[in-house]
Amino acid sequence: MFINPFTPNDYHQLRQMGIPESKVLQELETFHRGFPFAVLERPCTLNDGIIPLPENETEALAAIYNPEAAEGRTMKFVPASGAATRMFSFLQSFANRFQSFDRRTLEEQSALSDDGRQTREFFERMKDFAFYEDLRDCLKQHNVALETWMDEQRYADILRYILTEAGLNYSNLPKALIRFHKYIAHARTAMEEHLTEAVNYVYDRHLRARIHFTLSREHETAFRQALEAVRHLYELNGKRLEVTISFQETSSNTIAVNPDNTPFRDTDGRLVFRPGGHGTLINNLNELKGDIVFIKNIDNVVPDHLKPMTYRYKKALGGLLLKYQSAIFNYLKRMDENPASTELADQIIAALENEWHLYVPQDLRTADTIITMRRLHQFLNRPIRVCGMVKNEGEPGGGPFWVRNHDGQVSCQIIEQSQVDIENPEQKKIWESSTHFNPVDLVCGVKDYKGNHFHLPDFVDPNTGFISIKSKDGKKLKALEVPGLWNGAMAKWITVFVEVPLITFNPVKTINDLLRDEHQHPKTFHAQNNTNNI
Repeated sequence: MFINPFTPNDYHQLRQMGIPESKVLQELETFHRGFPFAVLERPCTLNDGIIPLPENETEALAAIYNPEAAEGRTMKFVPASGAATRMFSFLQSFANRFQSFDRRTLEEQSALSDDGRQTREFFERMKDFAFYEDLRDCLKQHNVALETWMDEQRYADILRYILTEAGLNYSNLPKALIRFHKYIAHARTAMEEHLTEAVNYVYDRHLRARIHFTLSREHETAFRQALEAVRHLYELNGKRLEVTISFQETSSNTIAVNPDNTPFRDTDGRLVFRPGGHGTLINNLNELKGDIVFIKNIDNVVPDHLKPMTYRYKKALGGLLLKYQSAIFNYLKRMDENPASTELADQIIAALENEWHLYVPQDLRTADTIITMRRLHQFLNRPIRVCGMVKNEGEPGGGPFWVRNHDGQVSCQIIEQSQVDIENPEQKKIWESSTHFNPVDLVCGVKDYKGNHFHLPDFVDPNTGFISIKSKDGKKLKALEVPGLWNGAMAKWITVFVEVPLITFNPVKTINDLLRDEHQHPKTFHAQNNTNNI
């Protein structure tokens, strides 16, 4: 017999957060049931799930893309909801272990721990960070010279002014507002680098470039202030930025539970909810009512001298999507006109298998042509995404695989390790044999052949989330993340994987990633061989 776990106070809390009781009960059931592992058939490899895209073909695809962009069909969607806390986690970890530390401590700890090694590198190359001048100005306002504190080895104090509200407050800002790259006259934030990209490949004939950021509500004011302070730097030569934002709402949070799957409560007895993961942003994307939408993470940007290759392949991916979309729309219209044509059905299936290299479900083919055409129509009338894939260089994260779902159908999917039964030797072998990596470089077609917007939540696979172990107030809890935005949230889309150059993927997961050559001004590429003395 089911016992309702909620109290009158719980119902009041749910109403305040805008979370339906039915949603929470479903999540509690998911904790009991668990998520099934993905069943990997094989990795997607070049010419088996991944299409090669030689550089000499990019111009022709850009020629398809440019006129459609001019018509105002395109925009950028940038998930930017997260705080930058993880970027600075090794610094915070080191500071927690050492209330104060000097050069000798850094040298000793660099050989003993990963956070020690990274912290030493951070201070050795402090001047190579784009936020160095901001930090110096901040300390100057407090009558302190940064150089003096560096000479006096007051590293813990310097960290306090970088990480906390005493100074730059970087560990509490969104990644979008962290300064990433130095230029002669200005140091750009990650948000500014995305503005630069927008005015270079998603502008229309009226020179309007549309870009949408997802944020947490607590970052809205800071984001808007930063945007208005710099947008004039990018609205040049008649170009105009149309910037919109949406929020990862608390109503999308998921309930946390104890190890026995009962609701976890804080010290005040209130239910504990946690962010449901970036997969909840499928609702933001759905509400956007876009057409051709590029998706790229907030931290995957490069300085201007490396951007031309990014623009080239962005337009090529857009052109490829439009090429596929045009063919699909043509087929769907012909099917409407000839719903009983066996010849047309055979032609479409052959094209899907031989030209597009898509897996066509066997149950599409029936003895009844009308039923075949109806199923084929449903198979084609879905959102479409073209995803850039880079060669696997050992970066942590997901990759492209052929996956068999619960009803036996096989499709190309982006899979994270948490979705794989690594204890199964066969599945582990397939996972480890992956040749390519997902850099989150997507272009999406979210309208159907009649010009209507797809309702994107209809194409989510609800069985592809995951459960993780976290802690709060010194107690373990289980947290639930919904299907990821480019994983299960797009599992039922038409998916095309394309190989793109590695240079188009330059993520910043920790602050020291900004010390890589790709994120430095060309003149500082070899700074690691002449590091600043700490």
